[in-house]
Amino acid sequence: MGRSLLKTRSRQVLKCGEYYWKLSSLRSYSDGGSLKEVLAKKIPQEREKMLGIKCLHGDKKLGVIKVSNVMGGQRGLLLLMCDTSYVDPNKGIFYRGIPLKEVCAKLPRTQKGSKEGTPEGAFFLLTAGKMPNKKQAKAVTTEWQKRGKLPDYCFKLLDSMDKRVHPMAQFCAASAALNPESKFVEAYNKGAKKPKYWEYIYEDSMNLCAFLPTVASVIYCNIFKGGKGNRKLDSSKDWSDNFCNMMGYKDSSFVDLMRLYLILHADHESGNVSAHTTQLVGSALSDPYLSFSAGMCGLAGPLHGLANQEVLVWLDKLVAAIGCEPSDEQILKFINDTLKSGRVVPGYGHAVLRQTDPRFSLQNAFAMKNCKDDPGVKLVTRLWKLIPKVLKELGKVANPYPNVDAHSGVLLQHYGMNEMKYYTVLFGVSRALGVLPQLIWARALGAPIERPKSFTTDFLCKFLSKSKKGTKGKKGKKGKKSRKNRKGKKSKKC
Repeated sequence: MGRSLLKTRSRQVLKCGEYYWKLSSLRSYSDGGSLKEVLAKKIPQEREKMLGIKCLHGDKKLGVIKVSNVMGGQRGLLLLMCDTSYVDPNKGIFYRGIPLKEVCAKLPRTQKGSKEGTPEGAFFLLTAGKMPNKKQAKAVTTEWQKRGKLPDYCFKLLDSMDKRVHPMAQFCAASAALNPESKFVEAYNKGAKKPKYWEYIYEDSMNLCAFLPTVASVIYCNIFKGGKGNRKLDSSKDWSDNFCNMMGYKDSSFVDLMRLYLILHADHESGNVSAHTTQLVGSALSDPYLSFSAGMCGLAGPLHGLANQEVLVWLDKLVAAIGCEPSDEQILKFINDTLKSGRVVPGYGHAVLRQTDPRFSLQNAFAMKNCKDDPGVKLVTRLWKLIPKVLKELGKVANPYPNVDAHSGVLLQHYGMNEMKYYTVLFGVSRALGVLPQLIWARALGAPIERPKSFTTDFLCKFLSKSKKGTKGKKGKKGKKSRKNRKGKKSKKC
């Protein structure tokens, strides 16, 4: 009887959840209230919806796992739930169900004279699931300004580091070292109840986001500017403007580029290394500082966060070989020589996308408005027209079009940021806007610790051997039955 009542309740919950989703999808902008207030209203509804799904459909199958999937990095397997963003093969990335191009167009312009929305607005969207109005986006900016005073011990840590320590290593270390600031750890040690965990994760996430521009700018100035630079937040500036100002960049156009860059790189589902690592470590109830630091260690790897540097290195080789203004024929020859040598053309192709990455297109649109005569921008735009044709002719490339990394480097260099070793730190600051909302929601919905089962190669070989014998047995039985036709006579062998 108890189970029957639970299923009845689950069906009611699902209907309510569907109604709420339909109702909320009609509203393009969020209801009034602060980010935390919006979350507090939404979380109970989402909890009930997820409970309904689990109770009614927990035994449904999402697919089949093959040996090649396990041995191939689990690529493409439906194993993770992520509501903050998803990637459509033909339309690109969506933030909370909204195409990224539309997100960039609709985010409120809160700063006077700015042509771009703010990362603070994107954080609201990814966390609350609704586009903020101008007041709400501005409120996040104000909140981060209030929370942004970096503790002295973190300054001392960064200042004590040898300049040979990679910028990303310093970024990871500083993020983890902020662990004493964790409100979640404090509350957990005092016996906080599980349904309240999200509130403390939210506080930590807000504080961490507020600290990051100062952390990242100190790293930049210490390594590349001899320690010179402003370390104080300006209450009149937003998150991106303060970040740029503390690094020594005053150009309003560069600040707008930074706003765009930080929005575009914020989120990319939850299966990539940095996002999944953050969630995996967070599932053990590690605080956001430790979880984010772990994710950033993953981002530092050359297969994840160094792609735009590889593009710039390849472009430098191209220019060195055939000059700044080569002919199409010279470019095509250089591309073919790259491919014949067994290397790939960096910045082209994507694991999911089958069209030009909208993030590339958005950066190119920015370039056409602000620096279309820059040699690097002109070259990247020309390559966009030429490289896909070559890759299509190979017939082996699923996606011959440019991704986000094909453009970001030349834009940064146009404004004088030539320190390629630092680019992944920019990526890391941006990625906080996506992985931290995912962390908040994981705790809000009571996500359990991740614990997949592993097996040995010996087990796999034995399993495959048994599977092979079982298949032969089935074929043998079918064969015996087929030897007789309907009249009982033996059928002829093929």
